[in-house]
Amino acid sequence: MTVATSMRIGQRSTLHNDLRIALPPSDLLLTQDEEWCVVRLNGKWREIRLHDYDELFSVPGLYERLIYDILKCDSPARIRKLFEAELAASDTQAGTLRALDLGAGNGMVGEELADMGVEFIVGADIIETAAEATRRDRPGVYANYHVVDMMRLNQSDRCELAEYGFNCLTCVAALGFGDIPTEAFANAYNLIEPGGWIALNIKSSFLDQDDGNGFAGLIQSVIANKTLEVRKTQRYQHRVGTNRQPIQYTAIVGKKRRNVREEMLT
Repeated sequence: MTVATSMRIGQRSTLHNDLRIALPPSDLLLTQDEEWCVVRLNGKWREIRLHDYDELFSVPGLYERLIYDILKCDSPARIRKLFEAELAASDTQAGTLRALDLGAGNGMVGEELADMGVEFIVGADIIETAAEATRRDRPGVYANYHVVDMMRLNQSDRCELAEYGFNCLTCVAALGFGDIPTEAFANAYNLIEPGGWIALNIKSSFLDQDDGNGFAGLIQSVIANKTLEVRKTQRYQHRVGTNRQPIQYTAIVGKKRRNVREEMLT
Protein backbone atom coordinates (compact mmCIF):
# COMPACT_ATOMS: atom_id res chain seq x y z
CA MET A 1 0.00 0.00 0.00
CA THR A 2 0.97 3.61 -0.52
CA VAL A 3 0.41 5.84 2.49
CA ALA A 4 -0.26 9.56 2.05
CA THR A 5 0.31 11.86 5.00
CA SER A 6 -2.15 14.56 5.92
CA MET A 7 -2.33 18.23 4.98
CA ARG A 8 -4.78 21.08 5.30
CA ILE A 9 -7.67 20.90 2.85
CA GLY A 10 -10.63 22.96 1.67
CA GLN A 11 -10.29 26.73 1.82
CA ARG A 12 -13.77 27.06 3.30
CA SER A 13 -13.78 23.96 5.47
CA THR A 14 -14.55 24.70 9.08
CA LEU A 15 -13.22 21.36 10.33
CA HIS A 16 -9.91 19.70 9.52
CA ASN A 17 -8.59 16.28 10.39
CA ASP A 18 -5.10 14.90 10.36
CA LEU A 19 -5.71 12.08 7.93
CA ARG A 20 -3.62 9.08 6.96
CA ILE A 21 -4.79 7.36 3.80
CA ALA A 22 -3.42 4.21 2.16
CA LEU A 23 -4.11 3.20 -1.43
CA PRO A 24 -4.15 -0.40 -2.67
CA PRO A 25 -1.13 -1.69 -4.63
CA SER A 26 -0.83 -0.07 -8.05
CA ASP A 27 -0.86 -3.44 -9.80
CA LEU A 28 -4.26 -4.35 -8.33
CA LEU A 29 -6.70 -4.12 -11.26
CA LEU A 30 -9.90 -2.46 -10.09
CA THR A 31 -12.66 -0.84 -12.09
CA GLN A 32 -13.42 2.77 -11.16
CA ASP A 33 -16.54 1.60 -9.33
CA GLU A 34 -14.49 -0.91 -7.29
CA GLU A 35 -11.72 1.42 -6.11
CA TRP A 36 -11.07 1.62 -2.39
CA CYS A 37 -8.67 3.03 0.15
CA VAL A 38 -8.05 2.59 3.85
CA VAL A 39 -8.15 5.52 6.25
CA ARG A 40 -6.84 5.70 9.79
CA LEU A 41 -9.62 7.03 11.99
CA ASN A 42 -9.68 7.01 15.78
CA GLY A 43 -6.56 4.87 15.88
CA LYS A 44 -7.90 2.18 13.52
CA TRP A 45 -7.58 1.56 9.77
CA ARG A 46 -10.94 1.50 7.99
CA GLU A 47 -11.55 0.43 4.39
CA ILE A 48 -13.78 2.74 2.33
CA ARG A 49 -14.87 2.32 -1.28
CA LEU A 50 -14.37 5.54 -3.25
CA HIS A 51 -18.00 5.54 -4.42
CA ASP A 52 -19.35 5.13 -0.87
CA TYR A 53 -19.99 8.84 -0.64
CA ASP A 54 -21.89 8.59 2.65
CA GLU A 55 -18.71 7.41 4.35
CA LEU A 56 -16.37 9.82 2.56
CA PHE A 57 -18.48 12.90 3.28
CA SER A 58 -19.00 11.97 6.91
CA VAL A 59 -15.31 12.59 7.70
CA PRO A 60 -14.41 16.30 7.44
CA GLY A 61 -11.86 16.85 4.68
CA LEU A 62 -11.56 13.20 3.64
CA TYR A 63 -13.15 13.59 0.21
CA GLU A 64 -10.98 16.59 -0.69
CA ARG A 65 -7.80 14.98 0.65
CA LEU A 66 -8.34 11.70 -1.17
CA ILE A 67 -9.93 12.72 -4.46
CA TYR A 68 -8.32 16.12 -5.03
CA ASP A 69 -4.97 16.10 -3.23
CA ILE A 70 -3.94 12.46 -3.66
CA LEU A 71 -5.75 11.37 -6.82
CA LYS A 72 -5.41 14.81 -8.44
CA CYS A 73 -9.02 15.37 -9.55
CA ASP A 74 -9.18 18.36 -11.89
CA SER A 75 -12.83 18.31 -12.95
CA PRO A 76 -14.45 21.21 -11.03
CA ALA A 77 -11.65 23.60 -12.04
CA ARG A 78 -11.58 22.30 -15.61
CA ILE A 79 -15.34 22.64 -16.07
CA ARG A 80 -15.21 26.13 -14.58
CA LYS A 81 -12.47 27.23 -16.99
CA LEU A 82 -14.33 25.95 -20.06
CA PHE A 83 -17.64 27.35 -18.85
CA GLU A 84 -16.18 30.79 -18.11
CA ALA A 85 -14.64 30.92 -21.59
CA GLU A 86 -17.97 30.14 -23.27
CA LEU A 87 -19.83 32.67 -21.14
CA ALA A 88 -17.29 35.31 -22.10
CA ALA A 89 -17.53 34.39 -25.79
CA SER A 90 -21.31 34.84 -25.67
CA ASP A 91 -21.10 38.01 -23.55
CA THR A 92 -23.09 36.36 -20.75
CA GLN A 93 -22.57 37.57 -17.19
CA ALA A 94 -22.23 34.83 -14.58
CA GLY A 95 -24.41 36.86 -12.24
CA THR A 96 -27.41 36.33 -14.53
CA LEU A 97 -27.33 32.56 -14.06
CA ARG A 98 -29.69 30.62 -11.83
CA ALA A 99 -27.88 27.33 -11.50
CA LEU A 100 -28.96 23.83 -10.53
CA ASP A 101 -25.93 21.79 -9.44
CA LEU A 102 -26.96 18.16 -9.91
CA GLY A 103 -25.07 15.58 -7.87
CA ALA A 104 -23.80 18.49 -5.80
CA GLY A 105 -21.97 16.32 -3.27
CA ASN A 106 -20.20 18.42 -0.66
CA GLY A 107 -20.27 21.61 -2.70
CA MET A 108 -17.00 21.59 -4.64
CA VAL A 109 -18.64 22.61 -7.93
CA GLY A 110 -20.99 25.04 -6.23
CA GLU A 111 -17.96 26.75 -4.74
CA GLU A 112 -16.43 27.12 -8.22
CA LEU A 113 -19.68 28.60 -9.54
CA ALA A 114 -19.87 31.05 -6.65
CA ASP A 115 -16.27 32.12 -7.27
CA MET A 116 -17.20 32.69 -10.93
CA GLY A 117 -19.82 35.17 -9.82
CA VAL A 118 -22.94 33.00 -10.04
CA GLU A 119 -25.17 34.47 -7.34
CA PHE A 120 -28.01 31.93 -7.23
CA ILE A 121 -27.10 28.25 -6.95
CA VAL A 122 -29.25 25.35 -5.78
CA GLY A 123 -27.69 22.00 -4.98
CA ALA A 124 -29.41 18.66 -5.47
CA ASP A 125 -28.19 15.26 -4.32
CA ILE A 126 -29.79 12.03 -3.19
CA ILE A 127 -27.44 11.71 -0.20
CA GLU A 128 -28.31 13.47 3.05
CA THR A 129 -24.69 13.20 4.20
CA ALA A 130 -23.66 15.32 1.20
CA ALA A 131 -26.00 18.10 2.26
CA GLU A 132 -24.69 17.89 5.82
CA ALA A 133 -21.08 18.05 4.60
CA THR A 134 -21.88 21.12 2.49
CA ARG A 135 -23.47 22.91 5.43
CA ARG A 136 -20.44 21.97 7.52
CA ASP A 137 -17.66 22.81 5.04
CA ARG A 138 -19.13 25.35 2.58
CA PRO A 139 -21.97 27.19 4.28
CA GLY A 140 -23.63 29.82 2.14
CA VAL A 141 -22.55 28.46 -1.25
CA TYR A 142 -26.07 27.29 -2.10
CA ALA A 143 -29.26 29.29 -1.80
CA ASN A 144 -30.90 25.94 -1.06
CA TYR A 145 -29.88 22.29 -1.08
CA HIS A 146 -32.45 19.62 -1.95
CA VAL A 147 -31.95 16.04 -0.86
CA VAL A 148 -34.12 14.45 -3.50
CA ASP A 149 -34.30 11.47 -5.85
CA MET A 150 -34.44 13.18 -9.25
CA MET A 151 -35.56 9.91 -10.80
CA ARG A 152 -38.72 9.85 -8.69
CA LEU A 153 -39.72 13.47 -8.25
CA ASN A 154 -43.07 13.91 -6.58
CA GLN A 155 -45.31 16.76 -7.68
CA SER A 156 -44.35 18.95 -4.74
CA ASP A 157 -40.61 18.63 -5.39
CA ARG A 158 -41.08 19.14 -9.12
CA CYS A 159 -43.08 22.33 -8.60
CA GLU A 160 -40.65 23.70 -6.01
CA LEU A 161 -37.66 23.11 -8.28
CA ALA A 162 -39.47 24.53 -11.32
CA GLU A 163 -40.24 27.74 -9.42
CA TYR A 164 -36.53 28.59 -9.25
CA GLY A 165 -36.49 29.33 -12.99
CA PHE A 166 -33.14 27.66 -13.63
CA ASN A 167 -31.19 28.74 -16.70
CA CYS A 168 -28.07 26.69 -15.94
CA LEU A 169 -27.36 23.04 -15.10
CA THR A 170 -24.03 21.69 -13.89
CA CYS A 171 -23.32 18.02 -13.33
CA VAL A 172 -19.69 17.17 -12.64
CA ALA A 173 -18.25 13.71 -11.91
CA ALA A 174 -21.72 12.37 -11.17
CA LEU A 175 -22.94 10.64 -14.36
CA GLY A 176 -22.61 6.92 -14.89
CA PHE A 177 -21.90 4.11 -12.42
CA GLY A 178 -25.56 4.22 -11.38
CA ASP A 179 -25.02 7.39 -9.33
CA ILE A 180 -27.37 9.43 -11.53
CA PRO A 181 -29.48 7.32 -13.92
CA THR A 182 -30.44 8.69 -17.33
CA GLU A 183 -33.99 9.40 -16.15
CA ALA A 184 -32.71 11.47 -13.21
CA PHE A 185 -30.46 13.49 -15.49
CA ALA A 186 -33.31 14.05 -17.96
CA ASN A 187 -35.62 15.29 -15.20
CA ALA A 188 -33.00 17.80 -14.08
CA TYR A 189 -32.22 18.83 -17.66
CA ASN A 190 -35.89 19.45 -18.34
CA LEU A 191 -36.06 21.89 -15.41
CA ILE A 192 -33.71 24.23 -17.27
CA GLU A 193 -35.25 26.98 -19.40
CA PRO A 194 -34.73 26.69 -23.18
CA GLY A 195 -31.58 28.62 -24.03
CA GLY A 196 -30.09 27.83 -20.63
CA TRP A 197 -26.50 26.73 -20.16
CA ILE A 198 -25.41 23.12 -19.59
CA ALA A 199 -21.98 22.21 -18.23
CA LEU A 200 -21.21 18.57 -17.49
CA ASN A 201 -18.64 15.85 -17.78
CA ILE A 202 -18.72 12.11 -18.20
CA LYS A 203 -16.15 9.33 -18.44
CA SER A 204 -14.91 9.32 -22.04
CA SER A 205 -15.35 5.59 -22.48
CA PHE A 206 -19.06 6.00 -21.65
CA LEU A 207 -19.39 8.08 -24.81
CA ASP A 208 -17.44 5.61 -26.91
CA GLN A 209 -19.54 2.59 -26.04
CA ASP A 210 -22.60 1.68 -24.01
CA ASP A 211 -21.59 1.23 -20.38
CA GLY A 212 -24.87 -0.48 -19.56
CA ASN A 213 -26.68 2.53 -18.08
CA GLY A 214 -27.63 4.24 -21.35
CA PHE A 215 -25.59 7.44 -21.21
CA ALA A 216 -23.74 6.76 -24.45
CA GLY A 217 -27.01 6.65 -26.37
CA LEU A 218 -28.56 9.54 -24.47
CA ILE A 219 -25.65 11.96 -24.91
CA GLN A 220 -25.26 11.04 -28.57
CA SER A 221 -28.99 11.49 -29.11
CA VAL A 222 -29.33 14.90 -27.43
CA ILE A 223 -26.37 16.18 -29.44
CA ALA A 224 -27.46 14.68 -32.76
CA ASN A 225 -30.98 16.11 -32.67
CA LYS A 226 -29.86 19.50 -31.24
CA THR A 227 -31.64 19.04 -27.92
CA LEU A 228 -28.26 20.20 -26.65
CA GLU A 229 -26.33 22.67 -28.77
CA VAL A 230 -22.71 21.91 -27.97
CA ARG A 231 -20.41 24.90 -27.72
CA LYS A 232 -17.28 23.18 -26.44
CA THR A 233 -16.02 19.67 -25.70
CA GLN A 234 -12.69 18.69 -24.24
CA ARG A 235 -11.20 15.35 -23.31
CA TYR A 236 -8.89 15.59 -20.31
CA GLN A 237 -7.51 13.73 -17.31
CA HIS A 238 -10.20 13.71 -14.65
CA ARG A 239 -7.90 12.18 -12.05
CA VAL A 240 -5.66 9.17 -11.60
CA GLY A 241 -7.04 5.85 -10.41
CA THR A 242 -5.87 3.95 -7.37
CA ASN A 243 -3.68 2.05 -9.87
CA ARG A 244 -1.99 5.46 -10.55
CA GLN A 245 -3.18 5.41 -14.19
CA PRO A 246 -4.99 8.39 -15.81
CA ILE A 247 -8.79 8.36 -15.99
CA GLN A 248 -10.06 10.26 -19.01
CA TYR A 249 -13.28 12.27 -18.97
CA THR A 250 -14.98 14.48 -21.55
CA ALA A 251 -16.29 17.92 -20.62
CA ILE A 252 -19.27 19.31 -22.52
CA VAL A 253 -20.50 22.91 -22.39
CA GLY A 254 -23.52 23.93 -24.41
CA LYS A 255 -26.99 25.39 -24.47
CA LYS A 256 -30.30 23.65 -24.02
CA ARG A 257 -32.65 23.97 -26.98
CA ARG A 258 -35.48 21.64 -25.99
CA ASN A 259 -36.47 19.03 -23.41
CA VAL A 260 -35.27 15.45 -23.42
CA ARG A 261 -38.11 13.28 -24.63
CA GLU A 262 -38.97 9.94 -23.03
CA GLU A 263 -38.16 7.92 -26.14
CA MET A 264 -34.59 9.29 -26.05
CA LEU A 265 -33.97 7.41 -22.79
CA THR A 266 -34.43 3.96 -24.30
